[in-house]
Amino acid sequence: MSSHAPDEARVIPLRPRPVPADPTEPAVPAEPAPKEPLWRDVVGDVLRRERLAQERTLKDVADAARISMPYLSELERGRKEASSEVLAAAAHALGLGLADLLARAHHQLVRPARPLRSRTAPRSTEAQSRFGDVRLAA
Repeated sequence: MSSHAPDEARVIPLRPRPVPADPTEPAVPAEPAPKEPLWRDVVGDVLRRERLAQERTLKDVADAARISMPYLSELERGRKEASSEVLAAAAHALGLGLADLLARAHHQLVRPARPLRSRTAPRSTEAQSRFGDVRLAA
């Protein structure tokens, strides 16, 4: 017979619980690392924001890019992983180069990694991202 109550499930942790430095303190579970966005979500968001900023329809952009409207919709929603050729066609249909699309996606990816500045702190010309130091032109 088992030692646990019949109406309770026995839980076997997959990872050991963190041990506090002071044994008298209760163990505090570590906060999970923030989930990084998927590339297809970021690129899709950039495509959608640019299309909406230009006040263009899915049909208009899809026709200009020579891709189907449902496929462009799925790209914008992050449901499909597009090839570089399709991304370039969608970017060109929006008047962007592929490098512009990638730069905007990069900007969106590094934005959450930046520490928040207080409103009273002086503005720095250097920023730290996970890609290294970035110096901004003044």
